[in-house]
Amino acid sequence: MSEQEPAGEAPVWHLYLLETAAGALYTGITTDVERRLAEHAAGRGAKALRGRGPLALRHHEPVGSRGEALRLEAEIKRLSATRKRSWLAARRAVQDDQ
Repeated sequence: MSEQEPAGEAPVWHLYLLETAAGALYTGITTDVERRLAEHAAGRGAKALRGRGPLALRHHEPVGSRGEALRLEAEIKRLSATRKRSWLAARRAVQDDQ
């Protein structure tokens, strides 16, 4: 999940979706998915996830630049819970076909 970039190159940003114990979906971006998941698990990540564990990684994908990742994150965060799950199912179907 973690990707190290050669010196001087911009890091690759990733979009990820976590599911809380109650079934809520959380969307975030990072350059290191493993590190970010560890931060969330330790209670050092987003305040919205504190006390909502255990957390399960439901999806992650490389997006590219930080700007691209922020735009996709904002787009997904605007979706209703039902539409987020539909988006997630569609992304999984595409990945399964590859």
